[in-house]
Amino acid sequence: MQLGINLGYWGAGMDGDNLAVAQEADRLGYSVCWAAEAYGSDAATVLTWVAAQTERIDVGSAIFQIPARQPAMTAMTAATLDSLSGGRFRLGIGVSGPQVSEGWYGVKFDKPLARTREYVEIVRKAMTRERLSYDGEHWTLPLPGGPGKPLKLTVHPEREHIPLYIAAIGPKNLEQTGEIADGALLIFPSAEHLEDTAIRHLRAGREKAGKTLEGFDIVPTVPLAFGEDKDVTTLADTFRPYTALYVGGMGSRQQNFYNKLAQRMGFEAAAAEIQDKYLAGDKEGAAAAIPHDLIDKTTLLGSVDRIADRMKEYAAAGVTTLTLSPAGWTLQERIAALRAGTEALERAGLA
Repeated sequence: MQLGINLGYWGAGMDGDNLAVAQEADRLGYSVCWAAEAYGSDAATVLTWVAAQTERIDVGSAIFQIPARQPAMTAMTAATLDSLSGGRFRLGIGVSGPQVSEGWYGVKFDKPLARTREYVEIVRKAMTRERLSYDGEHWTLPLPGGPGKPLKLTVHPEREHIPLYIAAIGPKNLEQTGEIADGALLIFPSAEHLEDTAIRHLRAGREKAGKTLEGFDIVPTVPLAFGEDKDVTTLADTFRPYTALYVGGMGSRQQNFYNKLAQRMGFEAAAAEIQDKYLAGDKEGAAAAIPHDLIDKTTLLGSVDRIADRMKEYAAAGVTTLTLSPAGWTLQERIAALRAGTEALERAGLA
């Protein structure tokens, strides 16, 4: 099992620290550095900046939002980043959510599975440097009856095949991801529940494509709070606002994928209470309503030995790249968490 680092969203007041974290992860041998986007900083610019100031670590989009870019533009960006980074780019995409898709980009959030499938097909075809033509439900290239003609990508990527990942949560999306992608980006992963909530669906998709999970990258992002002498409950409390935001406030009441995931892990009543309070404006009450067990199962908390034990559980569940999101109010705390991650991997015998 390899380790990754997720910088999250840029522009949260830790920009310089984020670069230092990425550079330390590069020095420590982390395999990939991911950056996210929502409706603030874009991931492509951040990844370009990080790639220019690191040497070995891959850079990956987690995610490029499908409603934000035409698929051909995503192929251009992927090819450019792969070329500039010397073959270190990983392309992660996802549909985002209805509030961002429709509120920020003005793109209707309908038929997300079909849109994702077509998007992947166009991106992959464009990156082969064939002349691009496509006749689908959501995209037609070139547009009929006009001056457009099939064009081909002029940039030469460093590699013939750039790894493509899809952020997936729901069962149908997970199955399609297994079928059409090279890896899956997961969030709120409980090692105990990972087989039922994700991996069996990915496996079904791979089987549909006549493949196995061999070589398929399963990449959950796991928040990490390190402390050799710190109380685990106190460390867990660090992530109450984060968990409340996703389980309670990310998306609408009807379309909160993270809330549904918490329900599938057995936290039905708590998920409902968290959402009710968050949507009513009681964010502190929503955070307080989160069971400690939900946080503990979906994060890495405590000493190096405790983290190592949890890493063994993730590896046994089928995780191939464990992406860490280190918590800390200072750069020193985040660097210490990064180093604890590599030490824990070694103690677990997984390095």
